[in-house]
Amino acid sequence: MTEAPAVSTLSFVHPNARIHPTVRIEPFCVVYENVEIGEGCVIGPHVTIYPGARIGNNVKIYPGAVISGEPQDLKYQGEETLTEIGDNTVIRECVTVNRGTTWLGKTVVGANCLLMAYSHVAHDCVIGNHCVIANNVNLAGHIVIEDYVNIGGVTAVQQFLRIGKYSFVTGGSLVRKDVPPFIKVAREPLQYAGVNVVGLRRRGFTDEQIKNIEDVYRVIFVKHTNVTKALDELVNGKLSSAERDTIVTFIKNSKDGIVKGLASHHGDAA
Repeated sequence: MTEAPAVSTLSFVHPNARIHPTVRIEPFCVVYENVEIGEGCVIGPHVTIYPGARIGNNVKIYPGAVISGEPQDLKYQGEETLTEIGDNTVIRECVTVNRGTTWLGKTVVGANCLLMAYSHVAHDCVIGNHCVIANNVNLAGHIVIEDYVNIGGVTAVQQFLRIGKYSFVTGGSLVRKDVPPFIKVAREPLQYAGVNVVGLRRRGFTDEQIKNIEDVYRVIFVKHTNVTKALDELVNGKLSSAERDTIVTFIKNSKDGIVKGLASHHGDAA
């Protein structure tokens, strides 16, 4: 006989929800139909999980979170879409993650992420693996956040933007342009504030790799005020590296443009 999940008698789980036997669901939760919850998950008190949720293994969701709620988008007409949460992700108190629209069909939060209290992930966002989204961060719809990104608290990110891997966004920021990979951004308006050296070293980047990245961004943000000319120099110059290729590809694919370099009165940040 298959073991049943440990569901509090004070919670409601729809009979059509697929819940792994090792899941623990604490009091006053509501789990709707068309929900899948993987092995070893813990669903804290007062959590609501709406239809379309696909929750991986060993996910921990804290009290008051709402997962896979309907998109806050006037174009949404009740179509069936998904919210995917990766393995080992932690979702803290009162986080909201809305499911997708027909634009993408799903909202995705990757594996090994931490979404801190009161953060909001809107419809059709895609968050990579190993990301930290701090308290009260608000992500509008259609945002892509690549792997190993750290976003400081009380930050708002405009819709359709992209934040590159291994980047760091300082708390209290208003993000209106794409943030290229490997950098820190700060100030208002948001600007390049140097390479994310501490974060890169924590993730095992060598001194040579970090120097390569610094050299590339010196060309983009310090030597040139024109991004097109900077990219031409990088492509045709001597700074050949995998890091250079990643940065150039990201910027070339940016539809809304990237954050600016530091204003001249701040000096050379590279």
